[in-house]
Amino acid sequence: MFPPLTIGQLHIGVPLVQAPLSGYSDAPMRRLAREFGASFALCEVFLDQFVLNVSKKSKARFYLAVQDADKPTGAQLMGSSSEEFVPAALKLLECGFDLIDLNFACPVKKVVGRSRGGYLISNPRKAVEIARRVREAVPSAIPVTVKLRKGYDDSEGSRVDFFELLSGLLDVGIDGIAVHGRTVLQRYQGVADWDFVREVKEFVSVKRNCPAVSVLGCGDLFAAETVIRRMRESGVDGVALARGIIGNPWLFTQVRAAMEDRPIPGPPTLREQKETIGKHFQAALDLYGEARATTIMRKFGVAYSKLHPESEKVRISFVLCKTSKRWFEILDEFY
Repeated sequence: MFPPLTIGQLHIGVPLVQAPLSGYSDAPMRRLAREFGASFALCEVFLDQFVLNVSKKSKARFYLAVQDADKPTGAQLMGSSSEEFVPAALKLLECGFDLIDLNFACPVKKVVGRSRGGYLISNPRKAVEIARRVREAVPSAIPVTVKLRKGYDDSEGSRVDFFELLSGLLDVGIDGIAVHGRTVLQRYQGVADWDFVREVKEFVSVKRNCPAVSVLGCGDLFAAETVIRRMRESGVDGVALARGIIGNPWLFTQVRAAMEDRPIPGPPTLREQKETIGKHFQAALDLYGEARATTIMRKFGVAYSKLHPESEKVRISFVLCKTSKRWFEILDEFY
């Protein structure tokens, strides 16, 4: 139903991507996303200073390790200066990542306050310089992409800044852009503006005549039918699923079936949920060890519980869970 997605020289295939999700899209989640139908997955956003300073003997093995089964996979970077963006990007390539994504979109107040993430939408000249330096430093075969929001706010000045930034990114040779149809100040309030996403796609492909630059849309994609409708309306080259797949990797299967013009599977049964949640926990256990895995997986348990008919009881049980033994007892009790 939709052409295969290519970003730069990287062939993705079905235009269905797992977006980078801060605090969530670690290796176990990314592998699960690929298993359920995502053609490409990006890790949670890395602060450039973290990448440069992390020790190979500590957190690096949790966050920077890339296995053959993960590929192709991308890494998202966030920071405030090209002096740190560039060496951090090169280090991520050494770790085995196949794509570098620059975060100019994060709406978190402390991030913006430190001139990172969404702040850079309001400073097009600085943002373009960062993108230019990274694009020049990274080998041409490696795609460099950018995550953007609709603007910093809804003012006309912010709109001017956005298209100045977008033009500059196209000039420096960015390979792809992911656009969330909300402003930085909106965060996740209100409704994502897919008319704006369509406008961005038309600007890139028609006005600037850059059809090789891939445009992905994101925002409010919680059902397969919605994804298909938004892709048709906006003309984007692909979609990046974010909040909709936390605790619901079955959405990937449903969207992929719709994209391939197959019947959309129904919601997962309790047995299917149990199998997937157990597999997810075991992957985290293998990577992080007992104490760390249980702590990290609580938020996933809360998300998974939303699909259960006794969601409140299941949610509380996962929140109170402190051991792997108890985790599997919860699965036996409720699933």
